[in-house]
Amino acid sequence: MTFLGISGMQYSGESLGKSRILLAEDSNVFTSMIGMRLKELFDIDIEICRNFEDLQLAYDRSTDPIMLAISNINLPGAENGEALEYLIDLSIPTIVFTGTFHQETRDKLLTKDIVDYILKDNVFAVEMLAESVCRFLTNHRHHVLIVDDSPTARALLSSRLKRYNFRVSTAENGAKALEILKKNGDIGLVITDYNMPDIDGFELTRRIRSVRGSHELRIIGVSSSSDRHLSARFLKAGGNDFMLRPFIDEEFYCRVNQNLDTLIQIRSMRSARSVGDIKNVA
Repeated sequence: MTFLGISGMQYSGESLGKSRILLAEDSNVFTSMIGMRLKELFDIDIEICRNFEDLQLAYDRSTDPIMLAISNINLPGAENGEALEYLIDLSIPTIVFTGTFHQETRDKLLTKDIVDYILKDNVFAVEMLAESVCRFLTNHRHHVLIVDDSPTARALLSSRLKRYNFRVSTAENGAKALEILKKNGDIGLVITDYNMPDIDGFELTRRIRSVRGSHELRIIGVSSSSDRHLSARFLKAGGNDFMLRPFIDEEFYCRVNQNLDTLIQIRSMRSARSVGDIKNVA
């Protein structure tokens, strides 16, 4: 199957139909639209739960693991968000699909470690939801390395990326990062702090670039510094992107996705060009 998302995401690979997904939604319009679209794009047959009781029964009646849930904030029988709390308590990765939204709601949702939230207030809502589902189900293909001498910062970034279903490795310094990269050729993204005691982020980026180009690996520099010139120095050292702490969750995930999407596109173009060269030689 091949999928091109609304933000530019590309996926080519096997059907995602083996993934068990619950949809907790009472709107007939949205259950129909979402069900048809996920079946059409990924061959996924979703299980629809129109009220809180349906959701509880769906979990209780089967031993098959639930890969992902899509849930409205309020369901019949759970008008105060109990359905979302139920899913979170069961450690089921959840995408919130809601028409009820304001800043306070957003802040509360993000404290619950949800995978994503999608607003119903635009014509692209179902397409955005489909892309979010595809990203979660395929993010395990991506191996990300976090480099930071702060255990707290490493843990925070690691938990965020694992929430989105990425494979994550961590390194407490530049030397360890280079060692991990040497042993793991599948790492496609490095997120590195600037200020580290042995090898700073600039030097680490230069050393990585001496052996692996942007077509193989993307690098995002991060810093808590107020120096706005750090971004220019990272980019000149061979970095692809730069972010200042503290991060906004949505921006962080977007920047990670954009860099990995670019990497996939570059690899696809190089692969297509290689196939064309072989045909021309033949």
